[in-house]
Amino acid sequence: MTKKTKRAIFILIFSEFLVCLGISLVIPVMPFIKNQLHLTATDMGIMNSLFAFAQFVASPLVGRLSDKIGRKPVLTAGLVLYMVSEVLFALTNQLWVFNISRLIGGLSAAMVVPTAMALASDITTKHQRARVIGWLSAAFSGGLILGPGIGGILAGISYKTPFWVAGALGLISAIVLASLLPSDDETRDTVTETTEAITPTAHPMSRAFWTVPIIILFTMILVSSFGLQGFESIYSIYVNEVFHFSLSNIAMVLTLNGLISLFLQVALFDTFVNRFGERRVIRACFFLGAVAVVWITQAHSKLEVMIATLIIFSAFDLLRPAITTLLTKASESNQGLINGLNMSLTSVGNIVGPIMSGMLLDMNNHYPYLVVAVFLVISYLMAFMLKQPEAAKPQRVE
Repeated sequence: MTKKTKRAIFILIFSEFLVCLGISLVIPVMPFIKNQLHLTATDMGIMNSLFAFAQFVASPLVGRLSDKIGRKPVLTAGLVLYMVSEVLFALTNQLWVFNISRLIGGLSAAMVVPTAMALASDITTKHQRARVIGWLSAAFSGGLILGPGIGGILAGISYKTPFWVAGALGLISAIVLASLLPSDDETRDTVTETTEAITPTAHPMSRAFWTVPIIILFTMILVSSFGLQGFESIYSIYVNEVFHFSLSNIAMVLTLNGLISLFLQVALFDTFVNRFGERRVIRACFFLGAVAVVWITQAHSKLEVMIATLIIFSAFDLLRPAITTLLTKASESNQGLINGLNMSLTSVGNIVGPIMSGMLLDMNNHYPYLVVAVFLVISYLMAFMLKQPEAAKPQRVE
């Protein structure tokens, strides 16, 4: 791997981390925005889901655009839009402007995240690619995990501070990327590979592709993203209203969770999978998540809530890579389809989860988490139907 390639990969990793950080910065300050502007939990849920909605709609269009005009222009524009989104959020106190900011943020994520993955594939060999995509995935998860904690710490200065800092980092990143990232003409010449013949496999729309394990795994992706966003999107409001958590309490829990989750993903995930297998890890995560969500609704102290919260986030942070790992084993030549459906279903869960939780929270404080627990229990039972997916068998070419 050349120095130019390493530099490009580092820029892509930081850009992806930054955008995913922006997705979750808003979480710890939601109760204070809600109280100051006299908003409902439904308003806050819609505001959160708009980010995922914009990302869901724009992702396929941006993918085609980056193929036509190149990766670098799309990445640069995405980081500029990210900066605009964060600054706009910091400047306003109007709900409709907050919503526009989140829409712009979702568009920026759609421009940066998949384009960074595509460029990483452009500039790496097949041998290097899995490792680099793993780094980008870690940056994606790391941004989502650490965002609430960092946002909570910076909000100790002012609840607007996280967004000013994120906007400044976005501007710096756009300048660095535009200056140092190799042009698209250069990246085309970075890697020279011998094209290998690929054995035709089952057509992605055929029955041979849509096996029972794949259908169950995609259902679990939808449920896990729905459950996580249904839990996380209202978490700060819930613990603030029910258990009287202060901003420092929220920041401490989310920061500690971020550190634990990163440690689990980076240091222990491979060990768990190699020792117990993906299916047992998935079942354990759904079970622990359901128990901990119910525990929160019955808790009587802040310590109980903190412990249950750490269990829930840790379960979700192990659940997603375990499901994705099983999916990648399901088909040798349909990785694009699998990853695309993975992202689409995640976005759908991210859209529906916050809206549902916000509406239920307006009815009763405990309703959102009881509904999330029901979905997790159903998924836990479905996990016993799950068998190791086999790669789609080659079709006989006549």
